[in-house]
Amino acid sequence: MQSQTRYSYQLALIVSLGGFVFGFDASVISGVIGFVSQEFQLSTLEMGWIVSAPTAGSALAALLIGYATDFFGRKRILITIAALYLVSAVFSAFATSFAGLATARFIGGLAFASLIVAPIYIAEVAPAKVRGKMVSFNQMSIVIGFSAAYFANYTILQLSQSGADWVTNIGLDTNVWRYMLGLEALPAALYLLMLFTIEESPRWLVVKGRIDDAKRVLGKLMSPSAISEQLAQLQSHSAGKKQGLLAELKVLFSPRLRLALMLGLAVGIIQQFSGINAVFFYAPTIFEQSGVGTDAAFAQAVWIGLTNVIFTVVAIMLIDRLGRKPLMLMGLVGVFVSMSIIAYGFAQGTYVLTPEVIAQLPQALNSELLNPLVNHVFESDIEYKQALIALLGDSDFRAHESALIQAAANLNSTLILAGITGFVASFAVSLGPVMWVLLSEIFPNHIRGIAIAFVGVFNSGSSFLVQQFFPWQLANLGSATTFLCYGLFALVGLVVVSKMLPETRGKSLEELEDMLCKEPEAEPQGVKA
Repeated sequence: MQSQTRYSYQLALIVSLGGFVFGFDASVISGVIGFVSQEFQLSTLEMGWIVSAPTAGSALAALLIGYATDFFGRKRILITIAALYLVSAVFSAFATSFAGLATARFIGGLAFASLIVAPIYIAEVAPAKVRGKMVSFNQMSIVIGFSAAYFANYTILQLSQSGADWVTNIGLDTNVWRYMLGLEALPAALYLLMLFTIEESPRWLVVKGRIDDAKRVLGKLMSPSAISEQLAQLQSHSAGKKQGLLAELKVLFSPRLRLALMLGLAVGIIQQFSGINAVFFYAPTIFEQSGVGTDAAFAQAVWIGLTNVIFTVVAIMLIDRLGRKPLMLMGLVGVFVSMSIIAYGFAQGTYVLTPEVIAQLPQALNSELLNPLVNHVFESDIEYKQALIALLGDSDFRAHESALIQAAANLNSTLILAGITGFVASFAVSLGPVMWVLLSEIFPNHIRGIAIAFVGVFNSGSSFLVQQFFPWQLANLGSATTFLCYGLFALVGLVVVSKMLPETRGKSLEELEDMLCKEPEAEPQGVKA
């Protein structure tokens, strides 16, 4: 490998570390929400807000990040993002109320703009032949972050129950969720320090007229013989394109960019409505709904994280060989099939409380209140939960929900686990990495930041809706209907991708601009007599 290519990989790996911090931040809440819900006595909508607050922050950041990235540069914005991650982790760990925790996580959500900036930066320093692989490093880091959070949550939970003296001395047994959230500060601090060592994007430098700086950076990224040609190409595509926000928005919504913008929005919305963040952010909750219990639910979440890592590696290996579109089509088929399996697994379940299982419920629960439900067969989780809430009240039901479901559920939990695993594998090999690769490719250099940010607003908004209302969906629609809806969205996505998405593999960013960003052909004029 040439030294220039190695340097490109080095930059990509450093910047993609932000993906790890994002993945950890995003999924660590899956283990926290149960503890926080009991400590702060949260309703289902408040639970949804604790989980979705970062996504609300990311939607706000997406409104600003595109112009900020194009104005201040990729490097400065990445450093700011890393600092926000660090602040959020510390304040989350020390939160004393629902409002305090939600605010701290909202601040962390502002840092989720790393999902937009990192692919832009990596695409702009990567050689065309390996651009898909290098942009996918960010997605790889995200899924490793997911897995690390699941593993950390499980480990901290087990340690908190060990009874060791040091566990009591540091308060781990009574502050489990605080340690889960605070652990993020370590990778966030490392990310912040490493970002000071990277170079600015040469394409951004050319747009800003800093040709000498761009030439210096290009000298580290490619052979000396290729610098002049690359610089001339960059200057040609950036000539006269330094402009303000309103001018950039006018270009973004012009007929010339209509195809690229429609593609970006379609893929961005489909990615979230597939239900991915419901699975990642509520993984232990979902497994508890299948009746496996809290400890087993945390353990199964770890396996989901590992599946995500393995199939993201597969995607990285294939994305520059098979191309973007084949992976998207295969993945969407897999998402639809997997979600259908999950829905079927929950739909076939029944719930029965027998005297034997009631006797095994936690002593803190007044089990005599459950006598009217003894040996009654409930055909759906909604009916069962509503009956429990009517007898116990919402607060006691939430406090013991996992034990109550585990006691009564007659479900094929293996089938549900297989469906969730299949879904994660299908997403990881397609929608996860491919979306960000496509977004980094299909927009012109001079408005790439604001274009991806605009798509990011809709992507974040879709993610917010999924996260915010998932607990409400489980409580009011039931598990089967909820997962079936996600499967149907994947089916819609399959149709859209098959008809709209071109292949972008192997082309330079400037070649893709010429291919995708064309003025619409004028309608033929009628012939006058």
